[in-house]
Amino acid sequence: MKKPSPQPKKPTKKPPPQPKGFSINLTNRKTVCKPPCSQTVFSCPTLPTAHLHKNSELLNSELPIYLVGPTGSGKSALALALAEHIGGEIVNADAFQIYRSLDICTAKPSVADLARAPHHLYSVLASTELCDAQFYSELAHSVIADIIARGKTPIIVGGSGLYVKALTHGLSNLPSDEGVRQQLAALTPHERIEWLLVRDPDAAQTVSLQNDRYVTRALEICLLTNQPQSALRKAWTQQQPSFRGVRLVWERAALCERINQRVLSMIQSGLVAEIAALPALSTTAEKAIGVREIRAYHDGQLTLEEAITALQAASRQYARRQEKWFKRESGFKIVPVNETDSMEELLCAVTAAVRWDMTKSE
Repeated sequence: MKKPSPQPKKPTKKPPPQPKGFSINLTNRKTVCKPPCSQTVFSCPTLPTAHLHKNSELLNSELPIYLVGPTGSGKSALALALAEHIGGEIVNADAFQIYRSLDICTAKPSVADLARAPHHLYSVLASTELCDAQFYSELAHSVIADIIARGKTPIIVGGSGLYVKALTHGLSNLPSDEGVRQQLAALTPHERIEWLLVRDPDAAQTVSLQNDRYVTRALEICLLTNQPQSALRKAWTQQQPSFRGVRLVWERAALCERINQRVLSMIQSGLVAEIAALPALSTTAEKAIGVREIRAYHDGQLTLEEAITALQAASRQYARRQEKWFKRESGFKIVPVNETDSMEELLCAVTAAVRWDMTKSE
């Protein structure tokens, strides 16, 4: 009798490829994110003394730690807890927290939080000053170098993707020539502005035309490269840099609810009065989420309720843009977050991601 032919073995399924980034799940977590059940804003509990600096030997190095994510994701609270945990110092990477007079609008750390760990590049520019990625990177690199020289770990925290990338990838070195500057010095300030706007029409949005030093430098770059300086200020020196970075990821509905509640909290804290009292703003500072919406209320174009709704919508849209930006940046390790996470759990996840980075680089 003919033996039946053996049945072919079913091919085993190969595991899906590892997605970009490195996802860190908290211990025994069954789901990455849970639907919101109640609104809980991150707090920054003071960690027990026994926990402080226990990872300092591992974490302190000449590489900063980057902590990024969308608005309302709890970056500032986690950065503060991490700074206390490892003895680090916080460096702002938010394009609007760098300005004075926008404390509530930009959700800056409170006076009490600022006293708990060193903070840098908060409220350092007048609201009339322009700022771009190039100018920010010059400020930040100086601060970061000083922190490292003192044996501390810089913790760069913020959601301004271009500013963060200026640090992680490095902006192209722009040329300089003393001879060209001497020739430009022979022109009047008005002539220098005219020349600059002819060679780079976008300079009106990226350069403070009231600051002759900035105008002269921008024009010098245009003349030496024969290209608009506004475009060159976004060119990167490193395409695949090595850095230690963590990205906080929330389930969308939960993040939107946090944002909506935070806007209400801002209103209760005096946002309307803060916007009314603002001095003149540069074209950079006036882009802060909340300025346009609350000014529309002051001008009678919106009711307060309409302004709040508009501000909530603008904040949610901004968060979506931030998420899209950082999804493209594959160097960040992903830390999922939900409302049930304790600060200790989140610190565990962040330090695990940083450990993985250090192991990989060895």
